[in-house]
Amino acid sequence: MTPLVPDTCYRALSARDRRFDGLFFVGVATTGIYCRPVCTARTPRAERCTFHRSAAEAEQAGFRACLLCRPELAPGHAPVDAGARLAAAALARIEAGALNEASLDALAGELGVTSRHLRRVTEAALGVSPVALAQTRRLALAKQLLQDTALPLAEVAFASGFRSVRRFNALFQARFGRPPSALRRGDAERPAPPALVLRLDYRPPLAWETLLGFLQGRALPGVEHVADGAYRRTVRLGDTQGWLVVRADPERPALRAELSLSLAGALMPVAARLRALFDLDAQPALIEDCLAREPLLAPQVQATPGLRMPGAFDAFEMTVRAILGQQVSVRAATTLSGRLVARFGEPVASPGPHPALTHHFPRPQTLASATEDAVAALGLPGARARTLLAVSRALAEGTVRLEPHADVEQTLAALQALPGIGPWTAHYIAMRALRWPDAFPASDLGIRKALGGATAKAAEARAEAWRPWRTYAVMHLWNSLSTGAGG
Repeated sequence: MTPLVPDTCYRALSARDRRFDGLFFVGVATTGIYCRPVCTARTPRAERCTFHRSAAEAEQAGFRACLLCRPELAPGHAPVDAGARLAAAALARIEAGALNEASLDALAGELGVTSRHLRRVTEAALGVSPVALAQTRRLALAKQLLQDTALPLAEVAFASGFRSVRRFNALFQARFGRPPSALRRGDAERPAPPALVLRLDYRPPLAWETLLGFLQGRALPGVEHVADGAYRRTVRLGDTQGWLVVRADPERPALRAELSLSLAGALMPVAARLRALFDLDAQPALIEDCLAREPLLAPQVQATPGLRMPGAFDAFEMTVRAILGQQVSVRAATTLSGRLVARFGEPVASPGPHPALTHHFPRPQTLASATEDAVAALGLPGARARTLLAVSRALAEGTVRLEPHADVEQTLAALQALPGIGPWTAHYIAMRALRWPDAFPASDLGIRKALGGATAKAAEARAEAWRPWRTYAVMHLWNSLSTGAGG
């Protein structure tokens, strides 16, 4: 683990430099508090500061979270180097609640290692154990819910992943030096709202309108709806169902997600999926510094600062959408998606406040059990229907897993072993479902057109200079065409 450089961290702290938000935290010896580098409190003297890579590490050192800058809202990391891959994969699952119900042994088994090895790797890369990370994330979410919602304390505890209210109260008191109820004083009479609101911070800038435009053109009819500056969708995680709406926060570099109360028990995975969908843990300054060196990309980088790579709220949804987009226009693929949702999707239990949201996307098991004729009847060639069935079966059976920070090369190979999945589709899935920042579908017609009609081989050779951010270069190339390129 590369050590933090105190002088560099202190300069970033003194400047309240948002590029470093979430990349380190500062503990202040005289107060026992730790903060984000963007905290608006008076800057402490350098000799009173210690610097930590994560909130969990700062808490392990004995510091309590600042109530002003709220470290639980800081953007996360988006590791790309292979050495951090296992730790990144573990962190992604922990932040989505993997240790709330399952054990460390179960998580390690999913990642193909022993729990001892996982603990050793996580401590080496992140400075703390997986269990400490999970505990910090639960407490951070609880603190956010206490400050931002009117949920009763018991519901806050369970929504944050705690199985016991007593355990929640004890850990909260130990970590923050006050009981959970102390964050509610003066607010006890606040009526419960009709929905939950989560604040999702990011490192600015963020090209929100461009991001929404990309998602709007590819929205799954009945499942997603983009209009009036907001993204809406249905949500189904296991037996939990609901809806959400995401808008830009006009007061700070953050998105605000409004969720149905039915999703209170799934807030950790929903928040993790939204951060992935909107690429909120990206470091735009680092990415753009690399890409702006390319004369072709420099004008695009300047014209669209903060361009993100739209991820996937649900990897299976996105994969099916990518297959439907093979060799057809974005509009045609969206039409096919609507037919698939209407034929195989599950109608929502109640219409709710968003009439455009009518269905949940079909589960892999549902499509896997369909006949080839039924899938082809959507308007697909037989070969593409067989591809959809093969992918659905692979994901339903677990022979292919599409999760952030998975082993990219292994996943690409597993995908391309399926009938009808070539390099373009595999890399597109890697860009969005795996959140791989260095994917490059070289044969894409939009990319080749933006590069002046280059061959796939020539495009790949030129893109070498854009590593490890080729995914973002692809977005800039597609954006330069403004023709709905990109699957």
